[in-house]
Amino acid sequence: MTRHIILDCDPGHDDAIALILALAHPNLVPLAVTTSAGNQTPDKTLNNALRILTLLNRGDIPVAGGATKPLTRELIIADNVHGETGLDGPALPEPSFSPQAITAVELMAQQIRQSSQPVTLVPTGPLTNIALLLASHSELHPKIERIVLMGGAAGVGNWTPAAEFNIFVDPEAADIVFKSGIPITMCGLDVTHQAQIMDADIERIRAIPNPIAQCVAELLDFFMIYHRDPKWGFIGAPLHDPCTIAWLLKPELFEAQDCWVGIETQSELTLGMTVVDRYQLTGKPANATVLFGLDRLGFVDLLVDSLRVYDPTYLNRR
Repeated sequence: MTRHIILDCDPGHDDAIALILALAHPNLVPLAVTTSAGNQTPDKTLNNALRILTLLNRGDIPVAGGATKPLTRELIIADNVHGETGLDGPALPEPSFSPQAITAVELMAQQIRQSSQPVTLVPTGPLTNIALLLASHSELHPKIERIVLMGGAAGVGNWTPAAEFNIFVDPEAADIVFKSGIPITMCGLDVTHQAQIMDADIERIRAIPNPIAQCVAELLDFFMIYHRDPKWGFIGAPLHDPCTIAWLLKPELFEAQDCWVGIETQSELTLGMTVVDRYQLTGKPANATVLFGLDRLGFVDLLVDSLRVYDPTYLNRR
């Protein structure tokens, strides 16, 4: 069974690897790639999406840039994690094609409207573009099968003590998305911190004899630098964004629970917190499938096996 998807991202090392993972599988049909500001500034995240798709010889996928800042707040970026370009590490090609001359919201709406089947949205950055789409195109809600997002946490945050970065950047947008009534799968820090790539895993990837695997290994080499800080308590580097694609491909790798999730938009201390009602204390109906557990070795095997697809035959036939 094929699934039509739109990837809304802010590349970012783990966003780039999520794109690479998704495009290795023909049962995921990418209708578009749209970009948001987040891991870097909007011009850089758009350029990075084009560079990754150029690397994969996928200029056939339409790309558009989205909102340049959150709905009501000033932009915060994570250049301390992803470097000056947003994809520091490997030598990536310059884009071989141009983005569409329309906005991300216009491109998403166009592709959803034209799709022969319901579309799954896969946002791996701040949710600004998704919120704008939902607010401006209510007639398209029935054609959106699900939103599979990376963001939030049931426990502690990674940008503030209470908030994960993607939700903290635009909590008002996240509030709109979680109140939309569209089915949501939330890949938060509870599960993505289990999706750690270890040094030995990077060497498995580096041993795959194709240029895409080499690029991923070099992305991970750089990504590992930030996560070696002892304060995190990591052995490896958590691959947050690819969890969205892994869930679409192999949901059996994950443990999940349906929960009500609310977004804090007011508090000085807990702004951007995803309040996850695991014990049904609020009495509110569940609005998200929240991922909590992961078979890490199965996740790594999926990534490694997917990268083997990118042999010269694949790249030449695109």
